[in-house]
Amino acid sequence: MRALRDLLGRLRVLDWLAAGLLAGGLLLVACGVLPAGSAGAAMTRIAPLLGFLGTVIVLAELTGRAEVFDVVASGVARAGGGSYARLFVLCVGFASVTTIILNLDTTVVLLTPVMLALAARVGIAAVPLAMTTVWLANTASLLLPVSNLTNLLAADRVALSPVGLAARMWAPQLASIVVTMGCLWLFYWRRGRRGAERYAAAQVHRPADPVLFRVCAVACGGFLLAILVDAVPLWAASTAAGAVVVVAFGVRQRSVLRLSLVPWRLLVLVPGLFLVVEAVDVHGLHRVLSSAVGTDGGVLGMFRAAAVGGGLANALNNLPVYLAGESAVPAGNHDQLLALLIGTNVGPVITPWASLATLLWFERCQAQGVRVSLWRFVGTGAVLAVGALVAAVSALALTG
Repeated sequence: MRALRDLLGRLRVLDWLAAGLLAGGLLLVACGVLPAGSAGAAMTRIAPLLGFLGTVIVLAELTGRAEVFDVVASGVARAGGGSYARLFVLCVGFASVTTIILNLDTTVVLLTPVMLALAARVGIAAVPLAMTTVWLANTASLLLPVSNLTNLLAADRVALSPVGLAARMWAPQLASIVVTMGCLWLFYWRRGRRGAERYAAAQVHRPADPVLFRVCAVACGGFLLAILVDAVPLWAASTAAGAVVVVAFGVRQRSVLRLSLVPWRLLVLVPGLFLVVEAVDVHGLHRVLSSAVGTDGGVLGMFRAAAVGGGLANALNNLPVYLAGESAVPAGNHDQLLALLIGTNVGPVITPWASLATLLWFERCQAQGVRVSLWRFVGTGAVLAVGALVAAVSALALTG
């Protein structure tokens, strides 16, 4: 009984939310509100997603333990040479690449502490680095299926391989990152906000275990290569890469391998979200979204879908909104669906609950004593959301 009380005492708000969503979804199925056939179809669809999500976060967590990200962050700081402008460009590139090749949740979970540690190491303000992480975790998540769970669903719907999706989304992704850079510099990085002209150069970071460092770096590189050439399913690529680093840690640092590495919260939350949204969709949400999104596959229809996706993502959460919105977009309107994807990926930067990545980011910042004004977060996020949506959808239309 005491062990149970200790376990319940360690649960956080997001843990209770995830458990509540799953319990609610299962209750809806048990009561017949959600037909068993619809529930089974939803679970079948997300099984590969859960396999990918579970293994890629273990891969990223162990890669972080092997100090791969610390070495890169130290290199970024040294490459900046004391110049804030140069450091800004490098940090944007670091956060963007991490989001694109791993995923947005990995960027938030692992890169946020690295960025905050970097701020402390070179004596600069933490908030600009923290905002760089959370904004680019969302706005840089358009390019590859691996970058965001919604991308996996969209790529499947429009039958695009990883290379195919990248070929279609490179322009919207670039436009989104450029607008994000502008907002970051204006609101957080310019001299009036950061409070200093230059920063102190960082020391070279040498990993404590060079063998683990090399193995994890190679495993991440192999994972990236596998998903780019589309040789194997994403879940298989992440499982293989994750197995390599788990074995390496089993040999070199067995004590690090714990069940807590597995992202249980996400693996519980995602099925719960799918079940609840499927139930709501069956009972009327589909009709409402179909009316809001419309059937116009042209430019106006694309902007309409993106606006609906971004607006509802900030009111609710981007994953269930994309799931419901996907079924409201006519099957042949591929560009309109990709615009909806832009809305649900790039748009949720206004409210803290708009994406799971943002919730995780707030949790990490609070754990490390970094406070970000909620009103400033909402206000600057609104400017970014509007600007990035307009730029990204325009780029999608122009390259169609």
